[in-house]
Parts: sequence; structure tokens; C-alpha cells
Amino acid sequence: MSQKLPEQVPPSRPSAGEDLSAAMSAVTAAARRRAVRDDDRMVDTAHLLHSLLEADPEAREVFGEGDRIVRVLGYLVQRSIGYGLRWRRTQEGAGRAAAPGSVGEGWSPAAGAAMDRAARAARLRGDAYANGLDLLAALAADPDCRAVEVLERAGVAAHSLAVRAAGRAGARSAPG
Repeated sequence: MSQKLPEQVPPSRPSAGEDLSAAMSAVTAAARRRAVRDDDRMVDTAHLLHSLLEADPEAREVFGEGDRIVRVLGYLVQRSIGYGLRWRRTQEGAGRAAAPGSVGEGWSPAAGAAMDRAARAARLRGDAYANGLDLLAALAADPDCRAVEVLERAGVAAHSLAVRAAGRAGARSAPG
């Protein structure tokens, strides 16, 4: 296993970390570890999706009955072992500028934008912290990100998934 240089290792959590719950901080930390283990220079949206689906049962429930979640996880696992979808030597969202205040160095612009959208969604509904449903909705809403490529290859309609996740995130926070 190759040794990482300090400048290659993404920060352990985004600079906008005050917008993350403890559970979401754990997801971002797991995504960071996954990127390092996969020998990737940046945390991307596929790393976030993989870590989120492993950690958050509510995010997995949005996929519904059937084998869709199994197919998505299958693609993500194949990627992590170096088989199937490969994006090495390319930066996700290379043509995009990072959003102001986004997660910063070590994170792809698309991953930073997804984290920002998740935090914004939580704030708009009056919650202090983004949750896994917010992140899933943000990831699935970006048609140009790697997470959506994985979802679509697995036969999941990303836009519909984004709508369902956002709806559940809002319903979860609605007064009783």
C-alpha cells in the first residue's frame, strides 16, 4: 500500500462542519478514509454515497423494496476494489468552481456542492444540522456527479430518488 503525502490526504471533515450532525460527520470521515484507501486524491460524491448508504438506514430505506440498493452497493464496492466504474486520474467536476464556503481542499467541487446543498436544505426547514436524507437528496440531484452515474448504472432514477429523499427529510422534521 502506498504511503500518502500530507497534501494528498483530504481534511477529516468539511470546513462547513458546523452544519453537520454527529452522524453526518461520521459519514464524511468514512468517505475521507475510503478516498485514502482507494488511493484517490479527492473525496468525491461516490465516496459520500457509499459511506452514507453503509451508515444510514433512513437513506437506504428511500430506495424501497427490491434489489436497487443491492445493485448500487455492488457498483460502489466494485469501484472500491478497483473493478467496474473507474475515475482514477480525473477530478470530479473539474470544470466547476468550488462554491464559496464549501468543504475545501481534498474534496471534489461536486462533493463540496452536495454538502453545501444538504446543509442549506436543513437550514431552510429550520434544522441546525443536515442529515443523511439531506445528503442523499443533494447527491441524487446533481446530474453531473459520480454518485448519479452509479445510481443510473444501477437502474435507479436519480431525480426521483432526490425528490423522495428530500420529501422524507422534510417529513422527518415536521411537527408531530
